[in-house]
Amino acid sequence: MQVLQPPAWPRPKGYANGFAVRGRLVFVAGMIGWDAEGRFPSDDFADQVRQALANIVEVLREARALPEHIVRMTWYVTDKREYLAAGKAIGQAYRELIGSYNAAMTAVQVTALMEDRAKVEIEVTAVIPD
Repeated sequence: MQVLQPPAWPRPKGYANGFAVRGRLVFVAGMIGWDAEGRFPSDDFADQVRQALANIVEVLREARALPEHIVRMTWYVTDKREYLAAGKAIGQAYRELIGSYNAAMTAVQVTALMEDRAKVEIEVTAVIPD
């Protein structure tokens, strides 16, 4: 895996500008903060992020992929202020479940998600090296 970081650009915090990789592609649909039974254990933003990340790890496991194989994440949040306010707890959950690895990331605020109680949805692309 090659990190793509133009030399004159400042190093991003918590994500990477891009990657060049080879291998088997794994696409994970948007994961939200519900459990395996489709129930939301919490309405807390950071708790929903933790659950969504745990769901991502479970789906990756089905492909024999690991969190460090993630090359791209897209975060859809319903409230950017709530997302920013939960930054410390989100960072802790990310480090515990995904690691210190930084994927190419995009985060956007949306007016709503398909599940009314969902506050965040995260989709992932991973590449298992050849």
